[in-house]
Amino acid sequence: MSLPDPIPLSGPAYKRDPHPLYAQMREAGPIHRVLFPSGVTAWLVTGHAAAQSTLADPRLGKNHDLGNEAWRARAAIMPEPQHSRLQVHLLHQDPPKHTAMRRMIIDAFAPRRVEAMRPRFQELADALVDGMPDAIADGDVEPADLVDCFAARFPFQVLAEVIGLPPHLAVRFRREWGGVVAPVGPTDPGRPAYEALLHGLETYIAEVVADRRAAPGDGLLSRLVAARDAGELTAEELDSMIFQLLVAGQEPVTNQITTALVSLFRHPEALERLRAEPGLMPAAVDELLRLESAFELTTWRFLAEDAELHGTRVPAGDSVIVSLCAANRDPERFPDPDTLDLDRDQGSHLAFGHGVHFCPGATLARIELQVALSTLLTRLPGLRLAVPDEELRWIPAVLGRGTAELPVTYDGAVCPLGHR
Repeated sequence: MSLPDPIPLSGPAYKRDPHPLYAQMREAGPIHRVLFPSGVTAWLVTGHAAAQSTLADPRLGKNHDLGNEAWRARAAIMPEPQHSRLQVHLLHQDPPKHTAMRRMIIDAFAPRRVEAMRPRFQELADALVDGMPDAIADGDVEPADLVDCFAARFPFQVLAEVIGLPPHLAVRFRREWGGVVAPVGPTDPGRPAYEALLHGLETYIAEVVADRRAAPGDGLLSRLVAARDAGELTAEELDSMIFQLLVAGQEPVTNQITTALVSLFRHPEALERLRAEPGLMPAAVDELLRLESAFELTTWRFLAEDAELHGTRVPAGDSVIVSLCAANRDPERFPDPDTLDLDRDQGSHLAFGHGVHFCPGATLARIELQVALSTLLTRLPGLRLAVPDEELRWIPAVLGRGTAELPVTYDGAVCPLGHR
């Protein structure tokens, strides 16, 4: 089947299962013009080798100033002054600015530090399961929604501990503020609600800054505010980094918990084996990340000059995006790539990116997923979907992948060892 030009990346069928389309694209070549729901036309890179080289290509920059007018008219939709204040974080910076800003946060996510916090993460996970019903049987009118009960809460609670967001501020964070990263154009009927969320989040960030300035601690947020006061960050960079931490630091893990569970429900033999052999969990998490990454696509990259990219001439300022999902199911890199294989030699999956923008929270995310999945599988015997797989509602996010809800049933809630 021939592919259209540009290839539309939209619609419920695409969001439910994008992998057949990605397979077609990989077979046809490493780079294609695609059309997003917002009307943005971009260049999408597929295939593991092409993706890895693109993510490390020094010609491609992340700064929005590199985008051309055609891209800016459709993609730079966050209004001013919020765009200038909230869109100058690490994901939109290039070296040397990116290097300096990344250095400010990297210690908070150091592997040894977050591993030492694992017992606390386990306490948080157990407390959430403690709050769930003892049992939800098949046919119950209201199955448990694991997104609402667990997946939307656990990552934010962990994040608050890691970055030093005090409890009195953490309880006031609204999950819907994460929606400000979704494309809502100026003529969209949802624009007023979008702008209201944006103003609410900006106000919250200002309160976080004021609180950490008035009562500084030794957490990351306090250190970033001190860096601003020392002149090492601008006010816009500080607000933008807090914005990135609060939004990008927890919503992808929420989505990754849902995609991992759906993958396990689709492979019941792997689920049962993981229950029986808990020592497999670290390898299983990486295989689940490879199979269904919550970061389906990367954010924008741009060429400063017209150039060849994988044999195709790409104009300066056009957006270039990498499909991490397509790369992670490339059969040239991963044999039988659509199968969940707990014994797979993981190698170099790209769920956390590659190059200078490799996710600084990768170790934290892995530990969160290990704790979350281990807790749910251990403490909720018989955990299973309460609706047919095809009825799951996948989030309409452009770059992310996850389910809006995850209705489940289970046979009973088991108390953790410490509670017996």
